[in-house]
Amino acid sequence: MDLPLELPDECPTFDGVRLRAFRDTDVPMLLDLSTDPYVPATGSLPANATPEEALAYIERQRDRLVTGAGYSFCAAVEATDEAIGQAGLWLRSIDEGRATAGYYVAPAARGHGFAARSLTALTTFAWTVAEVERVELYIEPWNAASIKAAERAGFSREGLLRSHQAIGGQRVDMCLFAAVRPRASG
Repeated sequence: MDLPLELPDECPTFDGVRLRAFRDTDVPMLLDLSTDPYVPATGSLPANATPEEALAYIERQRDRLVTGAGYSFCAAVEATDEAIGQAGLWLRSIDEGRATAGYYVAPAARGHGFAARSLTALTTFAWTVAEVERVELYIEPWNAASIKAAERAGFSREGLLRSHQAIGGQRVDMCLFAAVRPRASG
């Protein structure tokens, strides 16, 4: 892949959700997101972040493009541009045609289907990256809301990976979900 990566000229959208670059004005959403104890355990946003820590998080998201780690988008309501979360397409295994997706929705925005819509927009964007043939998700078995979002976004559950990774200092199981590049029939 060519480095640095660039966000697309046209923001990925799906059903009222737009994925766009992070802006400094997204700090209030990140402060809300940082109150969820699971988010700091799985990402780089500190628990109960300060505004300065939220701005540092935004800068790290911008750096993902420069380093080739992947694409980190702010998920926003399309009609109002209100920030509601984050969606990322990570390219660690791009040489094998695989990308990993991840997403968060801020507590104040939960319960409206934003995770599934953000993931659908992200996956549609993934198919514009020529090297991506498969997008994987890793979700803890207890996370019913995230599993539902993955299924609504068209991902299939492929199995359980026992003691797959450490979160919060403990080894945890992960459900593996995946979407594969659609092929033209005929």
